[in-house]
Amino acid sequence: MKDKKLTVLARIITVLCGLALIVVLFVPLWQIELAAPQYPEGLVLKMYPNKLGGNVDVINGLNHYIGMKTLHANNFIEFTVLPYIIGFFAAFCFFVAIINKRKWLLSLLVSFFLFGVISMVDFYRWNYNYGHDLDPNAAIQVPGMSYQPPIFGYKQLLNFGAYSIPDTGGWIFIGTGLLLLFAFIIQFKKKEKPVMLTVNKKITTALASLLIFGLTSCSSGPQPIKLGQDACSFCKMSIADNHFGAEIMTKKGKVYKFDDMHCIAGFIKSNEVNKSDIKDIWLVNYAEPHNFIPAEKAFLLRSPELHSPMGANIANFDDESKLKDVMKNIKGEQLTWDQFINEK
Repeated sequence: MKDKKLTVLARIITVLCGLALIVVLFVPLWQIELAAPQYPEGLVLKMYPNKLGGNVDVINGLNHYIGMKTLHANNFIEFTVLPYIIGFFAAFCFFVAIINKRKWLLSLLVSFFLFGVISMVDFYRWNYNYGHDLDPNAAIQVPGMSYQPPIFGYKQLLNFGAYSIPDTGGWIFIGTGLLLLFAFIIQFKKKEKPVMLTVNKKITTALASLLIFGLTSCSSGPQPIKLGQDACSFCKMSIADNHFGAEIMTKKGKVYKFDDMHCIAGFIKSNEVNKSDIKDIWLVNYAEPHNFIPAEKAFLLRSPELHSPMGANIANFDDESKLKDVMKNIKGEQLTWDQFINEK
């Protein structure tokens, strides 16, 4: 059966995707940001298709102390072949627009998504080896500690917070995949034979499900507080009591942990993180210390008899009846999160 031609819109989108991939060759694909008290301005490692950028020398100097290998672009075959692969897909986009056949658009879409999956697997492998293959004679050694950076999101590595996210080229690459998927979907708006329509819907659904799974798998909630290991982001003290803790998660996925309500309030009022950048605020459930409560839904009890680590003496509950039960034995006042955080 003769292969159908592409719609005008699908061909335009495909050409735009080819042009976008050419741009990817000249901009960074990914970045890993590092933040620590001794580097308040932060450090950044940028990964281009053919090189490394950012504070590479400083990061290599720091990594030497914990036994991590130094980073040099010529040690990675990916920086040699990646520009050619991206160039191939750019040319493939132009080829599809010229040849004007639906089956070639499908081939482009499937191969592009497969390349994306393989790339992320390779990135994970690279991060794993980088963080686990340590020099046994390093100056700083922490038994059982590895330093694998996250693929996507935030991770605490000793006193450094590592945040990994696509850079300009990475977002363009993701956008290209979405546009190709859209171009493929709009091919089936016209009436088709029932059998072919069913097959096409199955293919589209499978691709869309894969994309949605990839996006939603990056989401995360509050992180468990590790007693004796995690430090409060405000007072810098080691968190030793898990009944009074709290967390802030930014829109970028970075997590700040606190040992006391006094500390989270002081951190917010310090504007170290802009309020508009805060995504979620979680409070530890006093009655069930391994669970968290969204701050705006929590019931707060303040009492001098609670003896929290930094003197706020506030416990949080997910149910008002539980708070009332505790108040039968100790004297205190009930607060909402808004009342607490707006106190002068």
